[in-house]
Amino acid sequence: MAKMFRISRRKFLIAFDGGSASLLASLFVLSRFGALDRVIAGIVTAGRPSTNKEILITGQRLPIPELEAGEMIGGQRVFDLRIQRGSMAFVTGKQTPTFGYNGEMLGPTLVMDKGDDVVLNVTNNLGEPTTTHWHGLHLPAVMDGGPHQRIEDGETWRANFTILNEPATYWYHPHLDGKTADHVYHGLSGLFIIKDEVTDNLGLPQQYGIDDIPLIVQDKFFNEDGSLNYPGTSEGVKGDTILVNGAITPVLEVPAQVVQFRLLAASNARICNFGFSDNRQFYQIGTDGGLLETPVPLTRLLLSTGERAEILVDFGADENREIKLRSYSSERENIDAIWARDLLDISDFDVMTIRVAAATQDAVTRLPGSLATIARFDESQADTTRTFKLQMSSFRINGESMDMNRIDETVKLDDVEIWEVTNSSEMSHPFHIHDIQFLILTKNGSQPPNNERGWKDVVLVKLGETVRIIAQFSDFADPDTPFMYHCHILEHEDGGMMGQFVVV
Repeated sequence: MAKMFRISRRKFLIAFDGGSASLLASLFVLSRFGALDRVIAGIVTAGRPSTNKEILITGQRLPIPELEAGEMIGGQRVFDLRIQRGSMAFVTGKQTPTFGYNGEMLGPTLVMDKGDDVVLNVTNNLGEPTTTHWHGLHLPAVMDGGPHQRIEDGETWRANFTILNEPATYWYHPHLDGKTADHVYHGLSGLFIIKDEVTDNLGLPQQYGIDDIPLIVQDKFFNEDGSLNYPGTSEGVKGDTILVNGAITPVLEVPAQVVQFRLLAASNARICNFGFSDNRQFYQIGTDGGLLETPVPLTRLLLSTGERAEILVDFGADENREIKLRSYSSERENIDAIWARDLLDISDFDVMTIRVAAATQDAVTRLPGSLATIARFDESQADTTRTFKLQMSSFRINGESMDMNRIDETVKLDDVEIWEVTNSSEMSHPFHIHDIQFLILTKNGSQPPNNERGWKDVVLVKLGETVRIIAQFSDFADPDTPFMYHCHILEHEDGGMMGQFVVV
């Protein structure tokens, strides 16, 4: 049934725009008999289903990316990253060609302190051009790693800057114009962890890989020969197989104590609504760019592509139990239009299994009462208000598609600005701004939920929604080299839903 209805978005919309009564009638009948969800699975965002899932290698121990602190040379913390091709075993008896940093897939977790002078040497051995963008970091435009900092095959790019960001979880990934989605899908992503003495003394879990766990969540399609199936559809590729840290629905053993998860939604397009199989309460302590003021209790956490969250989960009473981390996607509100959904958008699915073992000797058993102080801007401080309209037609922002040779906005150094972002399309869009961390003022006129009242660099703008954010553009001015703002559904970004701004 699904295969028969595998039609493109364009044909689907043309049928509606042309007033196809037969198509509307068919969808009505299918919905009445419970078959519409199966038809949705055939729409272009679902792509071609993975090979027989019985031969996919699942349930492996969760891989933990290597922790890399760099080498101190002349007062600078120096990291060496190699972009390379590799292979992984995801399908029984087959090898999957992949991309990775310093390994087969994904990359090491880079850890550094606020105030560090860092050098990142990035060597491209991919066989084609790419870039590496330091997502969420506040830094000079020429060091941002966006599409203007192209690394040719065989070349090494040297990025050097001071870490000015607040302690949090950031990430790095390619950002080549027109190829970002392809390169990330094949494995190029990794984490930054920024620390300082204040956060180190909050009593949070700090044993990396034991009670401080990175979780890079993605989804893929696999072909019968083991290769990754990348449909490349501009609407956004959503795979039918969930990976965490490069393993399919893996198993993680945690101690019976308070554990910190550093969640990164690193899919090309999928939005996840995280929760646990026993509906337990957990606490969000951090957003994209820093700690919240106090822990926020939750049972669900919605993260769109590019967003990060640090959460604390108390497993103290759960020794010898097994719990699932899930996405409760069926509960999502303001879900995308029918043509933009797949089955995992309208159903709940497991992300990984958690098995609880004995506590460690130095177990964290209590949650901190307070975390950080956030210096908030008042709207009266704003020097300028800008408006942005997100449009699916030809993937535009304010009626314009991305042009590497056009500067869309000019911002004055040290100005505080309000950006109003309105989604007039049929899909939700995660809106990302390079260089800055912002605070959300309102969503459709209402205050953001408590867990979104910290520093952010990505905000999900749902269907028909207007989100107002405020930020200051400080420290770095460059009239010639732009920063980006864009939808973080990677195929939308590659398709033109991206603009450029300079700070002068």
